[in-house]
Order: sequence, then structure tokens, then C-alpha cells
Amino acid sequence: MSLSLHRDWVAQTLVDTPLGPLRLAASTQGLGGAWFEDQKHHPGPLDAPAQAGHPVLAQARDELDAYWRAPREARFTTPLDPAGTAFQRAVWAALRALAPGQTCSYGALARQLQQAQAVRAVAAAVGRNPLSIFIPCHRVLGADGSLTGYAGGLARKRALLHNEGVPLPAELFTAT
Repeated sequence: MSLSLHRDWVAQTLVDTPLGPLRLAASTQGLGGAWFEDQKHHPGPLDAPAQAGHPVLAQARDELDAYWRAPREARFTTPLDPAGTAFQRAVWAALRALAPGQTCSYGALARQLQQAQAVRAVAAAVGRNPLSIFIPCHRVLGADGSLTGYAGGLARKRALLHNEGVPLPAELFTAT
């Protein structure tokens, strides 16, 4: 099921980023979507007017600009309104607690949520994050520190982590 079927989008805009165009979508409650145009789980065309000046979208765009300039200092304060189950929302809330440059494993995230046996469910929730960058799912690594899936693509995950100063083995930058 597409997220757009669950939302009453009020505005959308496309912003340029160093990693490609990012579609931002606002609901009446806040930023509900931030997807790279070619990423997995993109909801497709949204039934919302293009409105770059919408207050939520303008704030999100400004905060993204600050993130690209100084990722370690940037903080996202845009009100967020991701559509998801209670479990997904709990996982996404835990992700928001990760500071720029900080990483964790799926297992550590599951233990933090007191769901140690639910590593795969946590991973699935991470993968369904509708707010790329704002909910920093790119900061979750495999138990051995490896880059694992990222809906926006591993090249973007590498770039986001590198931009935040996360030390990664050199071979991760040449792997496909």
C-alpha cells in the first residue's frame, strides 16, 4: 500500500541536494515525507500542490541546507508526521536520538527498544522510514559495522556517513 493513500498531503516540493533531488511532502501536522526520487518505498506521485513556500517545507529545506554545510552541528526541528505503525514510530523515534556522526547496529536498536528478539522487525521499520535524513536511518549499520541496506542506495548511505565524519573503511567507498 502506498503511503500517499494514508495521507492528506497539503503541499510538496522538490529540493536539490548533493545526493540528488529529494521530494518533501507536508501533511497538516508536519513533514510527512522526504524521499530521494529513485529510492525504494517512494510513494510515487503525490496528490498535493507544489508549494515550496509552505512553512513546513521551507523550514525543512533550510534545515537541510544547514545539514549539508555543517552536518555535525545541524539539528532538525521541523515538526515531523511520519505515517506508520506504533512499532515503526517507536523505531523512528529511537533513530532521531542518534546524533550526527553517531551510529548503532540493528541489534543495539532492538535492545534499546526492549525488543531484543525483533531485530528483523526493527530492520524492516528502519527500511520503511519515510523521512530520509530527517529520521537518520543511514546511521544504522550491521552488527559487524558493515553498511547494510538503505532505501536511498548504499552510495548515498556512504556519502551521508562520510559527510557526518563517520570513519569507514576505505573499501566501503569503492564497493558497489
